[in-house]
Amino acid sequence: MPTTGSHMQRLALILILATLPAAADLVLSAGQPVTIDLTGWTPPNITDVGQDASGTLIRYGYLLFTDTPNQIGPDIADISRRFSGNNLACQNCHLRAGMQPYAMPLIGIQGQFPQYRAREGRIDTLGDRINGCMERSMNGRPLPLDKREMKAFIAFMGWLSNGIPTGARLVGAGTLRIKEPQRGADPAHGAEVYRETCSPCHGATGAGVRAKNGAGYQFPPLWGVDSYNNGAGMARILTAAAYALHNMPLGTTFNTPLLTDADAYDVAGYIVSQQRPRKGGLDRDFPVRLQKPIDTPYGPYADGFTQEQHRLGPFAPIRMKVRQMTGAADPGAPDNGSR
Repeated sequence: MPTTGSHMQRLALILILATLPAAADLVLSAGQPVTIDLTGWTPPNITDVGQDASGTLIRYGYLLFTDTPNQIGPDIADISRRFSGNNLACQNCHLRAGMQPYAMPLIGIQGQFPQYRAREGRIDTLGDRINGCMERSMNGRPLPLDKREMKAFIAFMGWLSNGIPTGARLVGAGTLRIKEPQRGADPAHGAEVYRETCSPCHGATGAGVRAKNGAGYQFPPLWGVDSYNNGAGMARILTAAAYALHNMPLGTTFNTPLLTDADAYDVAGYIVSQQRPRKGGLDRDFPVRLQKPIDTPYGPYADGFTQEQHRLGPFAPIRMKVRQMTGAADPGAPDNGSR
């Protein structure tokens, strides 16, 4: 059947998108973006927020972020507000209420949106991104955009972004990439690292330690029925390894790592190999397949490598193949990495 003009245009768009850099690298403004170093940035203090309507909304957003399971969790009394499907809190991943560098901080996040997101293959709003977390990391359902909870999340993130220009290049955002071993991960060795380093907090079975009062966790589960689902970014080995290296055990910071790169890689391989909730419709993620992070543990793929290699590596052969296919300088990079 002949190819129509509209089909040709669609093919051309896909080829262009496949060679685009990650969204964090795109700056829709003239000249070079301002660079803000979050590792030296002084975060705001929630106690300084005013008592007016704006301040009330910001404080509610802070509460949602730090006490998620007791506010919108799966067991609260008001069924209509059960948006989260597990008992995690947002700050279980975004440490110190979203203010810790290289722990996927939210400082400056408001000025990064609207943003092209390869996972959706479209320009997302900040609300879209929040709902991505709600459906994946929180294993729940999306917040209506006109709901007070969504407005509070956005107000809180806007407050965190005060003083940071729109489109700024944020040093300390996302996660700091590891020096990736040129081999596949070793989950058996990762189990040993987990037992020695991680189990004192997260438990031998990865089920975490529940909070003494209310819902939630003192230390969150890393797998199992009350954890994030397989569509979450933390279910990818390179994201999990980078996060673990620069933030774990609790109290670790990016410049004082306890683990080695190899140990973080292997323990992440062990964690992503465990059972967790499954999200439906993941085959619709990354409609431009060659923009898919190379450690995405679910297909379909466009590069010919197996799901097992995408899950545990080695990643150098995948990277090389995708680079040959697209010409991209950093193909399949983590979509939350700090550039």
